[in-house]
Amino acid sequence: MKRKLQGHYVTISTVGEKVQAFVPAPLPPKPPIRWTPDLRVKFDEALLALGRLDSISTFLPDISMFLYVYVRKEAVLSSMIEGTQSSLSDLLLFELDMEPGVPMDDVREVSNYVAALEHGLARLADGFPLSLRLIKEMHSKLLAKGRGSNQTPGEFRRTQNWIGGTRPGNAVFVPPPAEQVIECMGRLELFIHDQPEPTPALLKAALAHVQFETIHPFLDGNGRLGRLLITLLLCEQKVLREPMLYLSLYFKTHRRYYYELLGNVRLTGSWEAWLDFFAEAVIVTATQAQETARQLLDLANKDRDKINNLGRAAPSVLQIHNALMERPITTSGWLVKKTGITPATVNKCLVNLERLNIARELTSRKRNRIFSYTGYVEIVNLGTDLPG
Repeated sequence: MKRKLQGHYVTISTVGEKVQAFVPAPLPPKPPIRWTPDLRVKFDEALLALGRLDSISTFLPDISMFLYVYVRKEAVLSSMIEGTQSSLSDLLLFELDMEPGVPMDDVREVSNYVAALEHGLARLADGFPLSLRLIKEMHSKLLAKGRGSNQTPGEFRRTQNWIGGTRPGNAVFVPPPAEQVIECMGRLELFIHDQPEPTPALLKAALAHVQFETIHPFLDGNGRLGRLLITLLLCEQKVLREPMLYLSLYFKTHRRYYYELLGNVRLTGSWEAWLDFFAEAVIVTATQAQETARQLLDLANKDRDKINNLGRAAPSVLQIHNALMERPITTSGWLVKKTGITPATVNKCLVNLERLNIARELTSRKRNRIFSYTGYVEIVNLGTDLPG
């Protein structure tokens, strides 16, 4: 059955010109998704990859250590797609109240992303539903400070926006008129809550992401929030126990094709091509996350073996090493607070870690010295230096 436009156009007058704004049809798609054998196999593979990723939390000694840095890597990548220049090291320095090496607005934007994600996950953990209210709460965190803080944080837009181009008339895409945003988002919320019919979690995340980006309900932050929605949905639906799947790197690597697929869904209803891409993104990303966790575990074990050869100094150095896995770029002062070890002993431990080529000082000063767990940072940083 041939599909057609997945919605309808309305003529609007904005910024002194008449343009066609697109209003998406509610989900699920009509006619339904055509599940070819290949597409079914791809989705089954994606679910298996998610299952393997979810099982990581059972063999990592402390999942929270891994998540601390992994979530921040995602924040950096998702913000990079929007043109932000902050690195993971910049963000970790910013969180230590140290000067990052990039404009403050850039790193603040990334920090806001972490706050938005953590807020959403905390609310879900407390039993709050994934709803429009929660999406708006997260948006208010995302745009709390810095760039975008004047773009009505936490509120659906009341004016027309557009994607690409310098004005609506030459835009790549014009989302629904402002007065239809609440109705469109209300229908999306119903779909997320399995109305009019239940939808499997991974399929729901794939469809809801496209719908959110098509509605573009906020004046700013839609891309970042739309990517966060995928992770939140999978956590809320208990597909993942921990927020370990982030597709930003894959979307960033295949950015042109990603936008082309979104456009094709709207214009020709080619959901199947989008779903094939989405499932591939999940397979690749989940496998990469598993590999990253395995490499970090191998590195930690190898470095512990080196430390154990230090003799009497080993117990204190192991404590510092453990703290560095939680904050792989940090100050000697934070290590003192975290471990309860005296400043003099912490400094001796750091000398030992430098001698073993495990840690490296990033500063050369007497106070507030900053240290990096270099191998750890290198593994986590993989992929964050792709050209934007």
